[in-house]
Amino acid sequence: MKVIGGFRRGRRIAVPARLSLRAIRADFGWCDAPADANYNRLVRLPFTASHEKMMRDDRLYDVVIVLDWNIGSRRRNLGSAIFLHVAKPDYAPTEGCVAVSPRDMAWLLAQMGRGSIVKVVG
Repeated sequence: MKVIGGFRRGRRIAVPARLSLRAIRADFGWCDAPADANYNRLVRLPFTASHEKMMRDDRLYDVVIVLDWNIGSRRRNLGSAIFLHVAKPDYAPTEGCVAVSPRDMAWLLAQMGRGSIVKVVG
């Protein structure tokens, strides 16, 4: 999957200047409602259709890298919000994202830029 952009919350993880990330705002959400025209896109809150808040209470979205999964030619029910983000402390499974430690995230950020390829192998 290609890196197409991203978001950051605060400055807990250093982000190289060449990787331009938008600051997460309290009114940012990501639509995960397949029937909505905004499916798999950033939306402004409040938002009536199903969505995920980008300003989370935990640290998972300190840095969020948006991957191009189902974005260029969005197809309903094939997944939305496939991000690269910080993992939960116990590395509990995500709902389809790629999650890494804060230390690994910092290392990855230093290696990548817009258009970088993230290859997930299992």
